[in-house]
Amino acid sequence: MTVHEITPASIRMSAMNFLAMREHSAHELKVKLSKKFDHPDWIARELEKLKQDGLQSDERFTEAYISMRLRQGKGALVIRLELKEKGISDALASQYLSSHTDWNQLALKAYVKKFGNTLVSDMKEKSRRIRFLTARGFSSANIQYALKQSLEGDD
Repeated sequence: MTVHEITPASIRMSAMNFLAMREHSAHELKVKLSKKFDHPDWIARELEKLKQDGLQSDERFTEAYISMRLRQGKGALVIRLELKEKGISDALASQYLSSHTDWNQLALKAYVKKFGNTLVSDMKEKSRRIRFLTARGFSSANIQYALKQSLEGDD
């Protein structure tokens, strides 16, 4: 039985294997590699090399992540929070979130997909629908737009 020696090359290879599966933020890669290897200096050095070589990019990760969450009908508030948890700066998140979509239309699309064009029967039902959109990460302005547009669509 052979014991694999831990080298900077083995750390880089492991990082590249993670990146081959999907884009990762630098923070995500650091966490994953730290669980696997007990060499923080080597990990930091290899992550920097991956960035320099264009193999790891927080910008590319942010764009891919936002696109994925938009397809799932998530709002800006949830996406921003998730990006922060993945080590993406607020400035970078804002840059990509502001240029991506019409949040009012996305809120309306999520609302119609979930509730159709059925009328809100009472305050309890309206509250339920508002909670749904809030949990999805839409702002109060987005939610008000979706509620108003769905009512106008019934006319």
